[in-house]
Amino acid sequence: MNIEKYKENALKILFPIKQVDDNTKANEKLLFFAERSDAGREIQDYYLVYFLFVNLLGFKDTGRSEKLAWSIPIDFNGKAFLIEHRKMGVGVFIQNKEDEEDAKIITKKINGAIKSSRPYFHHLAAEAIKSSEINIVNNNGYLFERFNYFLNLYKSENKKLEKLSKERISIDGTFVLGSKNYYKIRQSTKWLAISTIESFFSWTEHLFIHLAILTQKIKTGEEVTKLIDAEWKTKFNTVISDDMLKEYYIELLMIRNQVRNFVAHGAFGKDGNAFHFHSGAGAVPVMMNFNKTKNRFSFQGTLEFKDNEVICLIESFISDMNSSNLKPALTYTQGQGLITILPYASNGMYESAMHDNDIMEKFCDHLQGIFDNSANMDW
Repeated sequence: MNIEKYKENALKILFPIKQVDDNTKANEKLLFFAERSDAGREIQDYYLVYFLFVNLLGFKDTGRSEKLAWSIPIDFNGKAFLIEHRKMGVGVFIQNKEDEEDAKIITKKINGAIKSSRPYFHHLAAEAIKSSEINIVNNNGYLFERFNYFLNLYKSENKKLEKLSKERISIDGTFVLGSKNYYKIRQSTKWLAISTIESFFSWTEHLFIHLAILTQKIKTGEEVTKLIDAEWKTKFNTVISDDMLKEYYIELLMIRNQVRNFVAHGAFGKDGNAFHFHSGAGAVPVMMNFNKTKNRFSFQGTLEFKDNEVICLIESFISDMNSSNLKPALTYTQGQGLITILPYASNGMYESAMHDNDIMEKFCDHLQGIFDNSANMDW
């Protein structure tokens, strides 16, 4: 990448903004009593501002202090201004209200320079991934809550179904049918089961990435990227080493494939599942199922499955996972919901914490304290 080109473009856009020097006029108390400008509230993401001025252009960051993450003094037409990231956000800070009009121009120029430097920012991100100096956002709490939401709805509907299954309607004393209510609830129970299953796989797709890092199965940014792009079965096999959990693999994979094929392909599947061929016996499914008694799923144009068995299987897997050697990792990702720090997979931090769940809980509390202090800018 031609970094000099982006540096030159940014400096042209920012002109006459430059680094402060001995000729820059500044109130001697500017660093302590600068006012936040109204215009500066329109400034873009704090990290892009920092990358622009410090990483790309080499401006000086005077450092952090109480409730202040960083401060960059600039010269605009011979007068000093501050670009700072404080607890209430990034902004342009001025000596007095008379500088507000200048702050508007500065803000506009900064946002323009950021826009022109986007390829450089992408380059920084790519380099960070290569060096594995990255954190991975943890959405496990939200995804697991979604799973539990559908699971509880399913269970509630299934209870209604069990009660209704005892009702019968007789016609002429011989022909017996379930009640209309029964068939209505039966359909909604199936729909909720599908949603529960989908949300389970959505959650585990995300969860397995974090577990792979915490268990040191992957340690580099490129490995994380590759695993994110991989199929669910690859994620499962990367993370799961416990023999008891491995036994779930075949059935869970079959369930995932059947639901995904049904939902993702417009209820047609992708292997001719919705086709019937003409024969002397009448219309016959192209995909003939010879194992109805063995499989929990059957897909021959419609999705048929023993929902209660499937949901019980999923719940059993979750329960066994929580009692396996993955318990400390689940405490980190689920209980505490902490962001996953990739360098900790290679520097021994996660390895030490994974020995025992009590150790992991103390480690999580320690990290949470650091994050809280950082958020409050309590250095």
